[in-house]
Amino acid sequence: MPAAPADVAAPPADAITSPTGLASKLIEAGTGTENPGPADTVTVHYSGWTTDGKLFDSSVERGKTISFPLNGVIAGWTEGLQLMVTGEKRRFWIPANLAYGENPRRGAPAGMLVFDVELFEIKKAPEPPPVPEDVAAPPADAITTASGLASKVLSPGNGSRHPKATDQVEVHYTGWTTAGELFDSSVLRDEPVVFPLNRVIAGWTEGVQLMVGGEKRRFWIPANLAYGTNPPPGAPAGMLVFDVELLDIL
Repeated sequence: MPAAPADVAAPPADAITSPTGLASKLIEAGTGTENPGPADTVTVHYSGWTTDGKLFDSSVERGKTISFPLNGVIAGWTEGLQLMVTGEKRRFWIPANLAYGENPRRGAPAGMLVFDVELFEIKKAPEPPPVPEDVAAPPADAITTASGLASKVLSPGNGSRHPKATDQVEVHYTGWTTAGELFDSSVLRDEPVVFPLNRVIAGWTEGVQLMVGGEKRRFWIPANLAYGTNPPPGAPAGMLVFDVELLDIL
């Protein structure tokens, strides 16, 4: 079991504290020259203690490193790991507001937390797909159906079969608002998605049926075929623009 640091109770005088209140101290210099970005995936070993010296989690104790995207963890980790380079070991004193809070969810530790972290690897996040030049409205060469769905083939496919509404399809996609704001992308996650065509927004159900395997197409989906002008929380409003690549029809 990793022993609690002698300075676990509070940051020592030689710790560096950021404007957010995150304190850290270099334990061992690294060999790398590049810091991870906020969306990069890192591989680390770590041990975490409460300020009374109680060990509450440790990948070291489990004997297995852990990998995660920096934008998917507590704020203190997102900020702190960006200070590091590969091969480096650093100790962090993370205040409650950058961790799990003073009244955390069940099973999570409360208050300031102390972590020793060793950074092994940085996997850079993919660059966001560029915003289409015609994102604001369908161009003159787009084809518009009776429902108001507009689309344009970006690259032809190599298949001959169109999916039916009841088929499952595998796609890569990126979605923007007409202001050019990217709101979702399987390309950024590097994870294609599989779904039945009759279980998505109407614009997708109609539009993907126009495609063949291997095809890439851009869609301008009006609000009434997307999430509406007053969508549920977290969903984008108004006309949406999607670039879709049909990888497979299942």
